[in-house]
Amino acid sequence: MNSKSNVSKFHLLRKEYGTFEYKSYNIEISDESIDFDFHFAIDDKIHFHPSYSVPLREFYKLNALQYELLETLVFNIGMIELISYWKSTCSPNVVIRTGSLNKEQIKFWKKLYFNGLGEFFFLNGIKTNIDDFMEIVSEVSGTGVFRIQSDDKKVIVPVGGGKDSVVTLELLKNSDFKVIPMAVNPREAVERTITIAGFDNDNSIVVKRKLDKKLLEMNEQGFLNGHTPFSALLAFLTTFTAVLSGIKYIALSNESSANESTVKGSNINHQYSKSFEFERDFSNYISKYVTPDVHYFSFLRPVNELQIGYLFSKFPEHHFSFRSCNAGSKKDIWCGKCPKCLFTRIILGPFIDNVKMEKIFGKELLEDKDLKPYFDELTGKSEIKPFECVGTTGEVNAASSKIKNGWQGNLPLLLKDYQEPATWEQDFDGLLKQFNYEHNVPAMFLSILKKAI
Repeated sequence: MNSKSNVSKFHLLRKEYGTFEYKSYNIEISDESIDFDFHFAIDDKIHFHPSYSVPLREFYKLNALQYELLETLVFNIGMIELISYWKSTCSPNVVIRTGSLNKEQIKFWKKLYFNGLGEFFFLNGIKTNIDDFMEIVSEVSGTGVFRIQSDDKKVIVPVGGGKDSVVTLELLKNSDFKVIPMAVNPREAVERTITIAGFDNDNSIVVKRKLDKKLLEMNEQGFLNGHTPFSALLAFLTTFTAVLSGIKYIALSNESSANESTVKGSNINHQYSKSFEFERDFSNYISKYVTPDVHYFSFLRPVNELQIGYLFSKFPEHHFSFRSCNAGSKKDIWCGKCPKCLFTRIILGPFIDNVKMEKIFGKELLEDKDLKPYFDELTGKSEIKPFECVGTTGEVNAASSKIKNGWQGNLPLLLKDYQEPATWEQDFDGLLKQFNYEHNVPAMFLSILKKAI
């Protein structure tokens, strides 16, 4: 990526395309699904119409759903959806012509957009600040909050196909809570996870998201592109489905490690919308401006990646079916060439034997010299961590040291010159006993997690 050319492009596009508009949303309810779409426009020159479809389930409570609340939910989904389209031109003015936002809500959205686009700005070489990167104007101010009847014996668990949601799903399915899996555009690994855990399609929530092809064409044409906060979109979609189902709890699978910055000495975090800061802000926003009767929290927030690796190792039925590789997700494979594959191999290494790990990935990733730069980033030798959902450098070093010191025979290439910290044994044991008390996990869920670790 040529950062200098993108800096120039950023300023030129902002000058040429001054205003991004959230024009409208539309909702249709049929016997098969709830469908909604949005109309975004850039200076009335470029128009986008992304859409969603939510197939109906028997447990949805349509008769009890207030239409004004449904509109509020869809409007807010549109507010997070629009950032994927805004980033193509980074128009300085954003005008909201539908729904309503007060000053405090605008402050929430600007903070989410700015921090959620931290990686996008960094990799494109764009230097801006939270005050200047955009101005949001809402044509209608003021909003209401809605009360609903929500079942506190049920919990929605979003499933992404990786190890984290496997742990949440498996631990909660054997509790006193009735678990409802949820997925957005589910791929094979997601469907396998749900099936292996003992659920089926009729007992799961599915949301189908469709991007406007115009955005993909603009990406090909050289408009600005980059990472957006997908987990924030997931937060609003899960809230929508919780209200639709009359379910109080949404249990995410974001761990304490997601709080660490990707770039040392900065607030740039690939996982910002998985962080506790976002979780807290989002919960406050939903409670004040949507409904206080839905509780969104991360079940795994009190624990770290090493502990999750340990817990995942206890569910061997998932070991050959899960996928955490973004590069290989479309083909349902581990690409074996990316930092996410390497991180997963390392963090599970202390708990799953090397022979099995090689079978899972199709090769011994620690023998691949091409992965050395990623290994240096993951272990903190480089200033910048990979822009992926990976653990802290401390967790990676503890796991790498454990693997190296337990290796039988010749060390693999990446571990031969690796110098483990002198305190690695204490670090490893300490991480396995660690408990993060900065979380929003309700007491009854917390007891399930504590018992498991």
